Amino acid sequence: MKRKAFTLIELLVVIAVIAVLMGILMPALRLVREQARSIVCSSNLRTLVMGWRLYADQNDGKIVYAMTPNVYSSGMSNALDSGNSAWVLNTSDPYTASVEEKIEGIKNGALWPYIKNVKAYRCPSDRRINNPAHLQAYRTFAIPGGLNGTDGQANVSKVCESLTDIKHHSRKYVFLPECDVRGSNRGTWLLSPTTGHWVDAFGAWHRGRSTNFVFVDGHTEKYQWQSQSLVDWCELALYEPSKFYFNRDVPADNVDEQMDWNWAVEGYAYKTLTGPILRF
Repeated sequence: MKRKAFTLIELLVVIAVIAVLMGILMPALRLVREQARSIVCSSNLRTLVMGWRLYADQNDGKIVYAMTPNVYSSGMSNALDSGNSAWVLNTSDPYTASVEEKIEGIKNGALWPYIKNVKAYRCPSDRRINNPAHLQAYRTFAIPGGLNGTDGQANVSKVCESLTDIKHHSRKYVFLPECDVRGSNRGTWLLSPTTGHWVDAFGAWHRGRSTNFVFVDGHTEKYQWQSQSLVDWCELALYEPSKFYFNRDVPADNVDEQMDWNWAVEGYAYKTLTGPILRF
């Protein structure tokens, strides 16, 4: 018996049905993929904070230096900066350094003996590495300036130098994704607690507007930012770094951003400030 072939109309119907199914499935697949990346990001953050705490345990409670000095060059070992051993090092020129050279900066940092896995220093949702404007950025995570860093803001008079300086371990975050536009995450991640302005952009890469944080006690949280204009500021650092501007005041008429500020400043660790924290 001769087998009947599909007609053109039947083939078009089949193709249309497949296209509809793909249109339904693709958003779900993207969501699942992003959820998987977020899980990996949280796992990497927990690994980092475990190494961070191990360093303190083996150094009489003193926490690792949060700054990332630009002193690394090929073959150089970890250097001391003001008597502090930096958790990672930056290359002498992050603008021109390759990914491989930036990875060497991680390996020459003080946390490397505790976390010998370069992937732990990176969030898989960090898209800067594929963007030529970001000059081969690799390391995602940064430490807030108040945790044994140089804050650079006049309102922080003393930073935490040991675990005992940190109050409320379940509420103070240690690592978060930063989106620096200078070839590498430099220094520490900053905000200005008493003046109400953001200094550095963060990575709001999970589901378009969420960021993973890890806290001193080892738990992670995903915070969903409420302010679209704040997310847009961080997206500018990601997609148009040449147009990004450091320092952003919390708008007096933006209730959503004020909510975001209150959450972020509450978790920002420090020892003492020159004045009261600005809350809205």
